[in-house]
Amino acid sequence: MKTLDYIALILVAIGAINWGLIGFFEFDLVRAIFGDMTWVSRIIYALVGIAGLYSLSFFGRLANED
Repeated sequence: MKTLDYIALILVAIGAINWGLIGFFEFDLVRAIFGDMTWVSRIIYALVGIAGLYSLSFFGRLANED
């Protein structure tokens, strides 16, 4: 489970960096590297989205630690 947590955290960080670049500089790093909505970029966006949803479970686990 810990490995999955780290992978999700890395993907969420990548998504946050990408959104920061979009917000500050209007530069989409994923689009620049993989193209405009190619199948690879769509998979990356989907994985980042799934990782974001999965990371919501961190809140429940933190509450259970108290």
